[in-house]
Amino acid sequence: MSTYEIQFTDDHKTLRQVARDFAEKEIRPVVEEDERNHRFQRDILNKMGELGFFGCAIPEEYGGSGLGFLAHAVVTEEIARVSGSLRAPFNMQAMGTAREIYEFGTEEQKKKYIPKLVRCELLGCIGITEPDAGSDVANLKTTAVRDGDYYVLNGSKTWITYATVADVGIFYAYTDRSKKHKGISAFIVDLHSPGVSTRLLEHKMGWHACPTGEVILEGVRVPAENLLGGEGEGFKFAMKGLDNTRLSAAAGAIGACRALVEEAVKYAGERNQFGQEIGKFQMVQEQIARMVVETEAARLMVYRSAYEKDLGLKNTLETSMAKYYSCDVASRVADLALLILGAYGYSGEYAVERILRDAKVYQIIEGSPNIQKIIIANDALGYARANRG
Repeated sequence: MSTYEIQFTDDHKTLRQVARDFAEKEIRPVVEEDERNHRFQRDILNKMGELGFFGCAIPEEYGGSGLGFLAHAVVTEEIARVSGSLRAPFNMQAMGTAREIYEFGTEEQKKKYIPKLVRCELLGCIGITEPDAGSDVANLKTTAVRDGDYYVLNGSKTWITYATVADVGIFYAYTDRSKKHKGISAFIVDLHSPGVSTRLLEHKMGWHACPTGEVILEGVRVPAENLLGGEGEGFKFAMKGLDNTRLSAAAGAIGACRALVEEAVKYAGERNQFGQEIGKFQMVQEQIARMVVETEAARLMVYRSAYEKDLGLKNTLETSMAKYYSCDVASRVADLALLILGAYGYSGEYAVERILRDAKVYQIIEGSPNIQKIIIANDALGYARANRG
């Protein structure tokens, strides 16, 4: 396995500080109230778009900054450190929509959609998951039938982030079921089209300020020019797209880890038991040391994945490892933070309770731990090389 010296430029450092300052000044004062009230704030997204947070991996000609994947990971981490709900748009606006259109779309599609997604003039979403198709993408039930200059889409998608607020999405459907996964195609769908309806999923463990829901497609007519790539290329696009959205999830998990470490360290220095700060007890020190080391190890894996993407390397394996490990670490670090704070960590008066709930979802999104382990193990065993092609 190759190793690289990750290079952080002045642009990376400046962008990190801008993102950190924004998170502290614009998000932290409202994050707890937003989460309690399930309040989605479009204004905050608009400000993030104006600052260029969603255009790091998009060239300047399409409205991005062209700073790359490492810059994207850095900004994602800083925002996720304060809000898990506001980590989501780094996929909805950047990786899962704008970047996929950039990689697979026509010039006309790129110019029409990417700048507006990057600036948040349009809100985006990704339509893959269905009631019976999650990790098993090939089990999609949604269909797209050609009808002259249109495709007619029918089906339903669930657990779609931004389902109820999105303007446009990339939706995956079968154009030829007889070809199995090679019959899946991808479409850019205007979610204000006749036949599109949505329903909010109200009861979630975390990310309460991030609307998630169902999208139902009933006879939705999509212009043929909105086909992404060619018919039958959808599965390939979805898999390649996951290489990017998994990076965002991994970077978000690191942000959550950092927040949990900060909360645990602060509490351990303030809480007194048996005549001294609990931070002076060896068992508490062991827990904090483990949190710090595992966070830093995961962080390096995430940065390596991002840097390799900037070098133009195919790195599905490294991305899956970074996603699996960082999201697993986020869950463990959350559990340790809860143990250190005890009953206070279980109380909504302390941030750990919210961050713990948010941290758990990173293991689930963009491919479960088992899917990542299948990719990693098959590569190690030589059954299927992850970085082929």
